[in-house]
Amino acid sequence: MTDPDALPPILANKQYAVPSAFTPESLLREARRQRAIGAMPVPEVCLLDPDGDIVRRMIAEGRAHQHPGWACYHTDLYTLEIDGLTVGVVGCAVGAAFAVLIAEELFASGCTVLISITSSGRLTPIQPPPYFVLIERALRDEGTSYHYLPPSPFSDAPSGVVDALAGAFDDLPEPVLRGATWTTDAPFRETPQAIEAMVRRGLLAVEMEAAALYAFAAARNKTVVCFAHVTNQMGQIEGDFEKGEADGTTAALAIVTRTARRLLATPPG
Repeated sequence: MTDPDALPPILANKQYAVPSAFTPESLLREARRQRAIGAMPVPEVCLLDPDGDIVRRMIAEGRAHQHPGWACYHTDLYTLEIDGLTVGVVGCAVGAAFAVLIAEELFASGCTVLISITSSGRLTPIQPPPYFVLIERALRDEGTSYHYLPPSPFSDAPSGVVDALAGAFDDLPEPVLRGATWTTDAPFRETPQAIEAMVRRGLLAVEMEAAALYAFAAARNKTVVCFAHVTNQMGQIEGDFEKGEADGTTAALAIVTRTARRLLATPPG
């Protein structure tokens, strides 16, 4: 039997089947009490917008409205209507730990489908950015996933999610590819050697949330789907980090609506 004290702390003393003593429900309960917020469910479909571009543009256009029942201490939740679909959006939840914290709270508040669309750096040079990747699996080079699942190289998308989206984006003007990504906690430690190793693995892009979100989804049996919006070559060229029309909002919202309708119509499982 391995001595827990001999393991790195990220791998030691993890009891994956044991419920947490601290829960999102208890946190939200106390936040509602302190803020005198009544219990109000969030929309069934919610979106994580780590860059915040979607939220900012929707607010500027008067299309997003703050949700009065969101009791999170760290973020604001906005709702918007897209082609008759109500979507809750949380902006700027960057990184694995923050994204999963918000995911826990959203599902505890009534969310049933969570979509994440995060800006990503290109690894394998398939085509010039911008384009999207529907993330089938993500390399676990972050810390949060190891609190939800035993060690393994990858976190996979929930069973049935990727298949349910087959053909959903074929006619969109911006390509939506399928493949694997590298989830890192340290974007400014992407050394040339590390990048080369990830390219050898066939990974398409680098981002900061997917591996943890997929591990959470597996551990909690939740419906989560992650997209990488490949917008840059990690600053290696002038004029990098361009998202396209309306800071990528138009293309991203088209993906959100098609994803939500497919997953609501045919829940994976």
